[in-house]
Order: sequence, then structure tokens, then C-alpha cells
Amino acid sequence: MFTGIVEGMGTVVEAADAGGKRRFGIEAGELGAGMQVGDSIAVNGVCLTAVALAGRRVTVEAVDETLARSNLGLLTPGSPVNLERPMRADARFDGHIVQGHVDGVGTVRSVEHEGASIRLWVDVPHGLHRYLAEKGSVAVDGVSLTISGVDAGGFEIVLIPHTLEVTLFGSRRPGDAMNLEADVIAKYVERLLEATR
Repeated sequence: MFTGIVEGMGTVVEAADAGGKRRFGIEAGELGAGMQVGDSIAVNGVCLTAVALAGRRVTVEAVDETLARSNLGLLTPGSPVNLERPMRADARFDGHIVQGHVDGVGTVRSVEHEGASIRLWVDVPHGLHRYLAEKGSVAVDGVSLTISGVDAGGFEIVLIPHTLEVTLFGSRRPGDAMNLEADVIAKYVERLLEATR
């Protein structure tokens, strides 16, 4: 489980097909130094397993299901990525419950600069809109964010300067693909209501 509080950014240094999966080598900086093979790491909000380590480089693999539901297939050497290690049981819980199980890929509709912040609209794929609520939570590329507005096509978020500095959002442009994970509590509430009908 993750919190959506990105710990740092990494850089893809390898992206290659490897027997029915795609293998990514990521220069993870300090985050890579403390990891072990078998540990989980969220890459742009996708929970992946470290299959090899070399210094601060972490190698992870994604199968077709993961590639189909996320933007990981678009990563090439040089691509920056958001990184977060799993939440520790004895740590502060600052974001919201993020599983690292991406529900779909959204598309940046617009980016509007407002002083030091950015107002960003994201169009969502069919089926995800029902989980959006103003002032609710959503994970975008692994970042826990508060929804500031909802319309027929998607949602709006307002990004503060700190988030722009320490995540991918500072470089996002209209048309960019972003991983979306809806609030798991909303999904369970929906499922329970379906069972009682």
C-alpha cells in the first residue's frame, strides 16, 4: 500500500521487451540504495516489484495487463518517473490509500498557470467518472491529489509549487497520458451497494 506522497523522481535508463513482458531499468537515486530484490515500488503510481538491483538502479518488469492499463508502455530511456516506496506501518499517513493498481489512463485536457500554481484538467476513460467527487481524492501518476472540480469529461486539480517541483507535473502538457487510480473506498462502497440491490 502507498500514500500517494511521491518520495522522489527517477529516470528510465532501460526499456526493453523481455519474453512477454517489458523490463525497465530506473535510476532511482537514494530510493534505490535501500531496496532489496522483491521489494515493491510505485512507478508513476503502478506497483511493481524490484527484480534486480545495481547500486541505485532498480529493475522492474511489467506484463501486458499492466501495460494495457497504464502509461508505462510509453516510457523510453530518459523518461522521468514518479517513485514511492510502500507505506511503513509505523509511519505517518499523509496522502490517501493508494494501492498502486491503476484503473486507467487519463489525458491532460488543459494546463492553466495561476501565479505559482497550475490548474490542470484531466479527461478520464469511460467507467472512471463515477468515482470522481469534488474535494475527493484521486491518484494521478501516483500522486495523491484533491479534486477541485468535476465536469462531464473529467476532473480538475490545482497543483502547488512544491508538487510541481518534486513530481512530473511541472512538465505535463495537453495530450499527455497520466495513470489514474480512483479512491478504493469509493469502489468498495459501490460494490457493497450493488450487492444489496
